[in-house]
Amino acid sequence: MPPSKHRQAPAGTTTRSAAAGAVDYEALARFRYRLRAFLAFSENAARKAGLTPQQHQALLGIKGFVHPGPATVGDIARFLLIRHHSAVELMNRMAKLGLISRVSDPTDARRVQLKLTKKGERKLQSLSKKNVEELRRAASPALHRLLKSSPPPGEP
Repeated sequence: MPPSKHRQAPAGTTTRSAAAGAVDYEALARFRYRLRAFLAFSENAARKAGLTPQQHQALLGIKGFVHPGPATVGDIARFLLIRHHSAVELMNRMAKLGLISRVSDPTDARRVQLKLTKKGERKLQSLSKKNVEELRRAASPALHRLLKSSPPPGEP
């Protein structure tokens, strides 16, 4: 979080609990702030590149899909946390913009496989480079502090 200009903790107090396994609320708040700032940066960069933030996320989901075979509309719907019919409309708009191509699955004609076009690849590569640079610049200190202060998953 940005430093407060108005409030200071009383002398002799701390914003973090000394108890083992306690949540570091200051680190968590700073991380959440940095996360929101990064998302705002990423959304603004997508808009400057002529994409909606959702289109950018869809490009990333298609490119980063790790299951055997290309991503399908259903896969991207799950990745974006949207309904299937909303993903169909999004893919239609992205295909019209020349960002993706759609191909019927050779093993199941009901499924549509998605691939990035060269234009989609270029846009994603440019945005991803900017996002990685921003993450390295801004988010790393807050993330490292939070991870150091939090117990491993599965531990209290």
